[in-house]
Amino acid sequence: MKAKLFSFLLFVVLSLGVLGYNPATGIAQTGTATATPTVQRTAVPTAVIDVKDTWDLAAIYPDDTAWERDFQLVKDTYLPDYKNYEGKLGDATQLVKFLEFDEKASRTMDKVYVYANMHRDEDNTNSKASEMADRSSSLYNDLAAAWSFARPELLALDQKVLEGYMNDARFKDYNIFFKYLLDQKAHTLNPSEEKLLAMAGDMSGAPSTISTKIREADLIFPKIKDPDGKEIQLSEGVYADLLQNPNRDFREQVYSKMLGTYGSVKNSLAAALDSQMRTDAFFARARKYETALDASLQSNHIPSQVYTALLKTTNDNLSSLQRYVSLRKKVMSVDKVRSYDLLVPLVQGQDIKISYKDAQAKLAQALAPLGNQYITDMNKAFASRWIDVYEKPHKTSGGYSWGSYDTHPYILLDYNDSLDSMLTLSHEMGHAMNAYYANRTQPYIKSGTPTFNAEVASTANEMLVLRYLIQNAKSDEEKLYYLDRLAENIRGTFFAQVMYAEFEQQIHERVEKGNALSVDSLNEMWGKILVKYYGDDFELIDNAKLGWSRIPHFYWNFTFTSTPPVSLPPINFLPICLPVKRVPLKSISRTSKPAVRTTRLPS
Repeated sequence: MKAKLFSFLLFVVLSLGVLGYNPATGIAQTGTATATPTVQRTAVPTAVIDVKDTWDLAAIYPDDTAWERDFQLVKDTYLPDYKNYEGKLGDATQLVKFLEFDEKASRTMDKVYVYANMHRDEDNTNSKASEMADRSSSLYNDLAAAWSFARPELLALDQKVLEGYMNDARFKDYNIFFKYLLDQKAHTLNPSEEKLLAMAGDMSGAPSTISTKIREADLIFPKIKDPDGKEIQLSEGVYADLLQNPNRDFREQVYSKMLGTYGSVKNSLAAALDSQMRTDAFFARARKYETALDASLQSNHIPSQVYTALLKTTNDNLSSLQRYVSLRKKVMSVDKVRSYDLLVPLVQGQDIKISYKDAQAKLAQALAPLGNQYITDMNKAFASRWIDVYEKPHKTSGGYSWGSYDTHPYILLDYNDSLDSMLTLSHEMGHAMNAYYANRTQPYIKSGTPTFNAEVASTANEMLVLRYLIQNAKSDEEKLYYLDRLAENIRGTFFAQVMYAEFEQQIHERVEKGNALSVDSLNEMWGKILVKYYGDDFELIDNAKLGWSRIPHFYWNFTFTSTPPVSLPPINFLPICLPVKRVPLKSISRTSKPAVRTTRLPS
């Protein structure tokens, strides 16, 4: 056993070392959290969920009536008042007043938007909540249109004036705002064009809205029977868990049913994805970028060489991933590794169940190095209903942390007593605590954490939890199991996320060259990239070609240029990370909706 343990440790260390942190490029490797093996779980019926395990949106608004009052305040008062500042921003005194007014309007808008969307996320079939979310989205676009005069008007000022404001005590909170404003000068249009683009916001969000409704509300997954004859309701929340069952025939059934369900709406999802690519291309061209990739990178202040070096470094080292696939083939004694073999633990016999209550206790121990205050605040989150814990019918799947500047953060989970659930909880708590402390110490305009570096807080939490589990394993077998999960983390987050980024770039480029996306072309491209990454010991099966349809981020604007693994800490931080942050945009970048949701990604 000790020899096996040493060999596995060596494999993990070598795999990490191949893709170690490079200070010259700023690139580090990562991993992903995965779930436990043989424990199959289904969604908890809504009727039996204790209220303490649901989030309390009353901390934002006590009821929908209070939300409606703020909605009307923005619509009837703040929106028309923006006109009072047009043509006056060249005067420093008027600019101060405008920025103060805009912050007040923006903070109210953030609350309106966040409440409505989180209310909808509780149940995507709730028509009233969906209408509230749609209304808040439209109102945000109206606010963006009202604000749109400001960017070109400010950039019409002499550059030295704006640079002077960066050192002016009256604008001490806005130095980054002015810096980013100057960085975007070449891509800022005239006032009427800026307003037109802002008004197009509702239409630009249609592909995401449509795909979300299809996936979260309309798709009906079948029931299946596990190897013991127990009936299980298939869902996104239990899918990864089921794919860790040691019974290969059962995993194949799970995989076939899941992808087959997506296959029933494949043409609709392909059309939504094609529309999103065209939307990205349109806005990139409108703002005078060469490509959608350039627009995403530059608007997120990411040097293009970081992104290209990430793809090149990964492609140059795919042999590490392919050795891991070959190891799976050998240990599992299969002719070829298939997609439904990638999550099953190589170390069997560890039936690890972690209740939500136990997970809270383990997190308190594992995260103790972050200090007593951190643990106290985390426990307040548990006790004060910051978290919507369990999967429910039509609840938005995955995990995220969200909130607004004037509320505490919230966390959405699909908790199912697995190791993966606990790691997701720790990850989201990292985001939540980061936002909580940022909002308490930073002015509104500086409180948002860019996705590019937001993952550090969540990654650190996952690392601390895994370190705690490894150090406190009760046997070599248990320790080996956690190390197995760490190796899978490398595949699931680093390699899989870069693969997603590369695929996303390919489908954008295809549309930008005048081609269209169809089910056939998407299947072909997805199949090729799977084979390229996983190598000769991987067998591509037909259903696997539909994998693109399950990735929610593809249906949003260019996502993988501003999420991990480009934002990860060094190798000695044992990174295990997934992008799951959703953050309201401040008035600093009033060019898109305030909160684009990113969920924990399928691997």
